[in-house]
Amino acid sequence: MEERPLVTRRSRKSKSLALQAVKLGVAVPQVMAHRLARMDRKEFHLMGAEKIAAFNEAWTAMAVQAFAENQKMALSVMQSLWLPWLPRKSTSRQLNDAALGILGKGMAPVRRRAVANAKRLGRIKRR
Repeated sequence: MEERPLVTRRSRKSKSLALQAVKLGVAVPQVMAHRLARMDRKEFHLMGAEKIAAFNEAWTAMAVQAFAENQKMALSVMQSLWLPWLPRKSTSRQLNDAALGILGKGMAPVRRRAVANAKRLGRIKRR
């Protein structure tokens, strides 16, 4: 009985992560094409600064999520020792959910910036 909602939630999370990866895969070549076509020094400087900022933001989000997942795992271990009669998820499922959560948190800032840049650079500038 308990298996159904957990499997559905996990597959939704992995589908969402796959969709984020597809959006990132579509946005990155568009941004690169726009920036290379313009050959603008300001745009190249902005590109470098954005990459560093996105990298830092992604690693920070992943570290915070990893800390939270470690806390969840520790709580699960303590509950299994003190309250062994309570139902709980298997360790492999917990690790899989943790990995998907950490990866999703790390990919979000990079995808968000790439998609925003694709939209911004895709607009025609009128002077």
